[in-house]
Amino acid sequence: MATAAAPRRFCRCACFCSENLYVARYGLHLRFRDERQLRRDYGPILRSRGCVSTEDFQQLLAELEQEVERRQRLGQESAARKTLIASSYSPARPNIYSTLQDAALAPEFLAAVQYSASQGANLKGLLQRLETVSEEKRIYRVPVFTAAFCQALLEELEHFEQSDMPKGRPNTMNNHGVLLHELGLDEPLVTPLRERFLRPLMGLLYPDCGGARLDSHRAFVVKYAPGQDRELGCHYDNAELTLNVALGKAFTGGALYFGGFFQAPPALTQPLEVEHMVGRGVLHRGGQLHGARALNTGERWNLVIWLRASAVRNRLCPMCCRKPDLVDDEGFGDGFTREDAPTVDVCALT
Repeated sequence: MATAAAPRRFCRCACFCSENLYVARYGLHLRFRDERQLRRDYGPILRSRGCVSTEDFQQLLAELEQEVERRQRLGQESAARKTLIASSYSPARPNIYSTLQDAALAPEFLAAVQYSASQGANLKGLLQRLETVSEEKRIYRVPVFTAAFCQALLEELEHFEQSDMPKGRPNTMNNHGVLLHELGLDEPLVTPLRERFLRPLMGLLYPDCGGARLDSHRAFVVKYAPGQDRELGCHYDNAELTLNVALGKAFTGGALYFGGFFQAPPALTQPLEVEHMVGRGVLHRGGQLHGARALNTGERWNLVIWLRASAVRNRLCPMCCRKPDLVDDEGFGDGFTREDAPTVDVCALT
């Protein structure tokens, strides 16, 4: 009698606790080992950004040490929040937790996916069904969800936000939003979206980035509002590919902007700006430098899915640009695996 295969174990790279620590008031991502290394590597640029006095530096040092400790606890604390939410939270829109149905998806998105999965499909034919934002940067846009589904999801997210349930930060740069795996939406919503719909689409758009081999993700909703997060500094994602869908609400400002591929933020010149359109998703490579302009009015909620292919990242961690030093983690971790699976070439740095 055949036995069921053990669930895949995903890992993170050890660099998560020492690389790319974001300090918003200085607009910098820092590598941090200890005080001596910090002064040596970043002393001049920190002084140029306003970290001048001894008190400034000691405050920064304390913040970095706290962030390292937070990251070390992240997996266990997230799993604990997920367990508590599953046992104690009462959803406002229970239908959102049902397995994703085609009716929630925009007809244009379904048509593009259907074409991508058809025999003889090619990139030229697919691009006729998408909006090409930038051919050079390989950025595309397509309606993903219906207006009704966006509204229902927003109502559920706001209900959760107003509850007394514990909430984790969406990522290391955003302070307001929701981690979808903690809310219980990974299995019914994000995993089928990745496996059934995004994988054939991304396989045609980004074959060199593992688009057809996407096997994990990290999904979160970010919220921008007055008095909360209003903008997002330059960065690139810990992902091979990214889908960013504007869910609502009414807002002005907050446009995405894009630079080069794995380009250093200080070198960003003449960025490409892309306005958000509710229900539409922007598709781009994770290594594409990007950020968000300041929100002017209203609230903006976006669903962001970092799509990962272990066949790519097992060769090279995109955050430290080294072979990953694997550490077991909860859930999908950061998308690395210990299997010696066939690998594909990392995206060309162009």
